[in-house]
Amino acid sequence: MPSNNVQRYRENLMMSKAELARKSGLSTLTIDRVEAGRPCRLDTKRKILLALGLKVSDKDRVFGLMQIEQPTPGTIPDVVTDDGLL
Repeated sequence: MPSNNVQRYRENLMMSKAELARKSGLSTLTIDRVEAGRPCRLDTKRKILLALGLKVSDKDRVFGLMQIEQPTPGTIPDVVTDDGLL
């Protein structure tokens, strides 16, 4: 189950995955993963938002609230915030 609204926004604009990929400078595989709810980098989110004609401030409506990335065992976890990684 997707944990974001990327597919809904894209489909409301009658935009294909390929078109979103082209406009955002990302691969269609990345768009598939994002729409499936997989985690992605902040830069990826920014590119998708701008390609959808949205502002970066719309991120919570599209991607939900702040997420904490799951750390790899033995590493220090990163917290994803509005401004980048803490």
